[in-house]
This record gives sequence, structure tokens and C-alpha cells, in this order.
Amino acid sequence: MAQHINRAPATSQGPSSNFSGNVLVTMLVAQNPETDCIVSSVTFEAKARTFWHTHPNGQLLVVTKGTGYYLEKGKPIQIIREGDSVTIPPQVTHWHGAGPSGQFTHIAINPNVSRGGAVNWLQAVTDEEYNEAP
Repeated sequence: MAQHINRAPATSQGPSSNFSGNVLVTMLVAQNPETDCIVSSVTFEAKARTFWHTHPNGQLLVVTKGTGYYLEKGKPIQIIREGDSVTIPPQVTHWHGAGPSGQFTHIAINPNVSRGGAVNWLQAVTDEEYNEAP
């Protein structure tokens, strides 16, 4: 296993094909054969969110700032706060993002990316779906 130091990771705007609103994505750990995972820090401005999506190998979210929403298709919306973590099983359709009044940041860990990739993007979360949150 080769050591690799990732210096000054790049931050980019989350693409409008996967996110609604202003979202910044910082790639902390790119896909590599040593760890076989992708780790990103994702910052959502108020009301910004992902599209509906699934993960072939699941995902772990660790909330590092603010208050956000997490919703699995067919279940009640969950409010997630700084210090919370969410374990998302493989192939579960869901979305996550900021609440209506402030910035929200989480670390996203996508494991085993060599076995099916990291994410399968679906359709946008409508304002109606977003506004169902408490």
C-alpha cells in the first residue's frame, strides 16, 4: 500500500444535475485502490439539497455543521444536527440537504466504490417534497 497525502483539496460547485440550490463539494479522499472509498465534505446553503439518489454500497453521513434534513423514500423526514451520523444501506432511495434557515455541512463516506460506483442520481426533489419537512 502506497502512502498518499492529499494536500489542499479542491472545492467545486455541486452540479445542477445532482443538486438544487447552492452546494459546495470538497473532495477529501478521491477513489483509490488502497482505501476503495470516496470521502467528501458537502456544504449546503439554506434550502439546498441533493436530488433523489441511491448508493450501490451504502453511504455514511457525518454532520459537522448546522441542521439538515434526511429522507428515505416512503418514510418520515428526519432532522439531522451537528454530531449526528446517518448510515444509509445500499440501494435505498433518499435525499439530504439543509434546513430552510441556515447552512448545513456533512462528511459523506462512500465505501467499496470499485464494486459498483458511489452514487446513482435520480430526479430532483420538488419544493413540495422539501416543504413536507417539519
